[in-house]
Amino acid sequence: MTKKRDLRIVFMGTPEFAVTILDTLIEQEYNIVGVITAPDKPAGRGRKLNKSAIKEYAETKGLTILQPTNLKSEAFLEELKSLNANLQIIVAFRMLPKVVWQMPDLGTFNLHASLLPNYRGAAPINWAIINGETKTGVSTFFIDEKIDTGEMIFQDEIAIEPNETAGSLHDKLMCLGSNLVLKTVKAIARDTVQTTPQPEDAISRTAFKLNKDNCKIDWTASINIIYNKIRGLSPYPAAWCQLINGEDLLDVKIYTAEKEIIDHNFNSGTIISTKKEVKVAVKEGYINILDIKLPGKRTMDIKSLLNGYTFKTEAKML
Repeated sequence: MTKKRDLRIVFMGTPEFAVTILDTLIEQEYNIVGVITAPDKPAGRGRKLNKSAIKEYAETKGLTILQPTNLKSEAFLEELKSLNANLQIIVAFRMLPKVVWQMPDLGTFNLHASLLPNYRGAAPINWAIINGETKTGVSTFFIDEKIDTGEMIFQDEIAIEPNETAGSLHDKLMCLGSNLVLKTVKAIARDTVQTTPQPEDAISRTAFKLNKDNCKIDWTASINIIYNKIRGLSPYPAAWCQLINGEDLLDVKIYTAEKEIIDHNFNSGTIISTKKEVKVAVKEGYINILDIKLPGKRTMDIKSLLNGYTFKTEAKML
């Protein structure tokens, strides 16, 4: 039987979501022999190199950090092998080549922020809300050749509240995921893991990578579809649409909104504004905009925007 002190763990991840999980493992005194994360990326006008959230955290703990650009390069594979890990843990990283995930004796497992086989892919938290799900969760599984298809280890479930945003659900799943990773590591250390194949015939939804097209609001859709898209993309990357206001055609982002189900005679996309509120007519009612961003401006609550911006009579959202 493998005891806790015998584990030599390599942790792979990049964003803030992964930091909480790594921190939990360190607090529990697991032996993290290396951290693999994305290379620093230039950002902003000065193109200053930005470190990943995981790198910033790992540096504070004095951990060994590798930042490969090519996961198949001989130099990286030699460095990884030299860490002599017997377990690898993946949280929000990228697809691994077989030579990497097969390297440790005890395997490589991934934490995914959905109830697999549902929402395999890049943006499971966003799509669960966009599609109006009432529950989601986290899953751990051993990696295989395909994306998010490996044999399941554990799952844990959580409710999605009616007004949940991607941001609030992200934070809940981050905590839930920390506990599930810890449970998985303990089971691996005790050699008590029993895996379950993911059902091949299950009807499942995909967590497609987010892009400009699938983040655009369709104001002719139903009120719930529009509302779910706004909250499912808040705070990042944010749902967007075009605003026609007089002669201006502007790309705007909508961060928070409320829905109001009520009969009316306005065409979809029509803007109704007062000194205190802005709402957009849709099929079954109105979407009341609470936080919005116009091009070149900071994100503002709608009352602040209305202090210096006027929506003309014929203004509409496209």
